[in-house]
Amino acid sequence: MNKDPTNKSSSSKSQTLALIVDDEPDILQLLGITLSRMDILTCKAETIAEAKDLLENEDFDFCLTDMRLPDGDGIDLIKHIQSSFPNLPVALITAHGNMDTAVEAMKAGAFDFLSKPVNLVALRSLISNAVNLNKIRNKDSDVENLSDSNEPINTISTKLDSSTKTPPEILIQSSSQKKQLIGNSPAMLSLKKMILKLARSQAPVLINGESGTGKELVARLIHHKGPRLKQPFVPVNCGAIPSELMESEFFGHMKGSFTGAIKDKKGLFQMADGGTLFLDEIAELPVAMQVKLLRAIQEKAVRPVGSEHEIPVDTRILSASHRDLSLQVEQGNFRQDLYYRINVIELKVPSLKDRKEDIPQLVEYLFKQMNLNDTKSNRETETRLTQNALDGLMNYPFPGNIRELENILERAVTLVDEYNISLKDLNLPDLHHPNTSQTSLEDSGRGDIPLEEYLNMLESKEILSALKLANGNKTQAAKALGIGYRAMRYKLQNLDIN
Repeated sequence: MNKDPTNKSSSSKSQTLALIVDDEPDILQLLGITLSRMDILTCKAETIAEAKDLLENEDFDFCLTDMRLPDGDGIDLIKHIQSSFPNLPVALITAHGNMDTAVEAMKAGAFDFLSKPVNLVALRSLISNAVNLNKIRNKDSDVENLSDSNEPINTISTKLDSSTKTPPEILIQSSSQKKQLIGNSPAMLSLKKMILKLARSQAPVLINGESGTGKELVARLIHHKGPRLKQPFVPVNCGAIPSELMESEFFGHMKGSFTGAIKDKKGLFQMADGGTLFLDEIAELPVAMQVKLLRAIQEKAVRPVGSEHEIPVDTRILSASHRDLSLQVEQGNFRQDLYYRINVIELKVPSLKDRKEDIPQLVEYLFKQMNLNDTKSNRETETRLTQNALDGLMNYPFPGNIRELENILERAVTLVDEYNISLKDLNLPDLHHPNTSQTSLEDSGRGDIPLEEYLNMLESKEILSALKLANGNKTQAAKALGIGYRAMRYKLQNLDIN
């Protein structure tokens, strides 16, 4: 056990203090020199016992430990640190290509890992992330109000590349709007606590949840609350990229590597270098691409199409899917080895039907967001739901989750002139509610009109109202009604609306 000769006073917190644990003198020397050039003081230990003694007597900012030590392994030390010093970031140094050990270490609580021989660029990046973790560990501790604060996430916005005909569905839009996870139900409080915990790690996370639950927002918050905050967040819909363009989109290409490649192009991994790559709907990747993605994650390097050299990348991988990936593995649609690499930690986003007590708060938040976004609105009075309407929402199953709730409210606000929105104004599909009985339908004016004809009349009225508000624009009217353009055309023809 020893302190670095350059360490004048380990108790002084004017400088960052690191603990290095390794029984190889050459590695200790390399790490010590590298850290001293970054103005970081070091204490060195060759065994777990020495490391534990130092941990009790010094206030470290982070720890680097080798896997193989004379009196145990690095994972034992990681578990000890997680138990006794949970706020101390610790990274594992492991043998080249030993990804299973790296995965085990991150599951035990390591925030990242390095492979031997140690790459100095990767080492400096890891150290920077560790130092940043300590700067932010006391911030954003308010679990109930977890949001991305007022700082815009540095989201990469890709441009439509005419040379590769990238479809517009995969374009990444930049947004500086404050986003917040709404709700204080037990399920949401548990989710928020996990987000704060996972933000301190660099481990790959698989975010599971039904469509419309807010998986991308969860990924953004994990990025925003972590040490990569000021680096790019790159979200991509894996299901929207044509299979023939996938390798180029993910890894980039060199000029002239294929017809239409008129210039060098960075791939998504390079765009996310230093930051986070969010792979939404990862289950949609074809198996051939899964193999290449696995290699990029394991090697932390990519080879652009047409290049003979690999480019190192430092990217945290967050993935999401509404499918059960374990079932996809069993069915042979998803590679098991890739599944284990991206699913180091699994995070479940609850569906809206499992946290209905959050609906009133969500409604209030969504109405406020609509008022902020609608700069042309002449409404001077705050929009509200009647109690009957709120009861209707509380009893509705929401197969589309928060996205569906937002569409229902937006449609009602667009089509209704009143400030108090009723249950009828919500136009909830297939809602079985005591107040929508046969009697209430007759009281509303159906009389002896056959039900199907009456419903067609109501639908025609809603469509005509939406068209009027949209000045005849069918696309905008369809959006306001929460239906697709094709469905809109079908209804216009079926209901004989000109």
